[in-house]
Amino acid sequence: MNVILQGVQMERATAERLAALVQASHIEAVGEHAFRCTGLAADALQHKQELEAQCLAAQVDCTFMAGERRLSDFRLLAMDMDSTLITIECIDEIADMQGLKPQVSAITEAAMRGEIEFSESLQRRVGLLAGLDVSALDRVLERVKLSPGAATMLAAVQAAGLKTLLVSGGFTFFAERLQADLGLDYAHANQLEMIDGKLTGKVLGVIVDAQEKRRKVEAVCAELGIATSQTIVMGDGANDLEMMRIAGLSVAFRAKPVVRAQANVALNFVGLDGVLNVLR
Repeated sequence: MNVILQGVQMERATAERLAALVQASHIEAVGEHAFRCTGLAADALQHKQELEAQCLAAQVDCTFMAGERRLSDFRLLAMDMDSTLITIECIDEIADMQGLKPQVSAITEAAMRGEIEFSESLQRRVGLLAGLDVSALDRVLERVKLSPGAATMLAAVQAAGLKTLLVSGGFTFFAERLQADLGLDYAHANQLEMIDGKLTGKVLGVIVDAQEKRRKVEAVCAELGIATSQTIVMGDGANDLEMMRIAGLSVAFRAKPVVRAQANVALNFVGLDGVLNVLR
């Protein structure tokens, strides 16, 4: 068992103070502001809740790992798009063009917390967009920014030979552009219906909900001839939990509590590249 501690500006002294809670005998720097603590006390897991509370107060991400995992252990990285790979929720920004962002954002938040079934929430939100000019999507595209650490993380993952899958409850308009720009191998998202240059308020085909995300990960794994345990899955909302459950390593990024509680790794403060410090 080892513990990885990392923070945006964390110093060794902070790592030493936190590591003392689990009586770590060795602290190794694995990044500029990241440390791996080994030689833990036999009852270290009994102090997990206390350590996590102290880390939260210090704005430090804390990950307990049983044994060592390497990036080379994995063959596929599957990522959610909105609020994971990118900083925004695209549907909320589209709604902003209709002056409906508060209403749509409220539904989005409830769905991500798992309080509303995702398919129902998506249909309700998309329905509010009926009549919006398609050109609004291009304006939203200008707001799309990669999350902190995303470029570094992707460069390392692709250099290590992993395939990449963007699987999103968002929309193909954005997912396919990110796929092209970032050189991702696969992208799967919802398709907005457009007629005469306007959004109709409907989604075409199968809705990419939690079950569909899981099915897509399983399908890509089958195509690659790999086990789902050779997959890293990243997400932030309740609709990511199904695909996270079948992953070899699940990563919650700036995620809702229900997701953080079930993930192997929770990154609340550092960027997406924080996953690289967890893996050897």
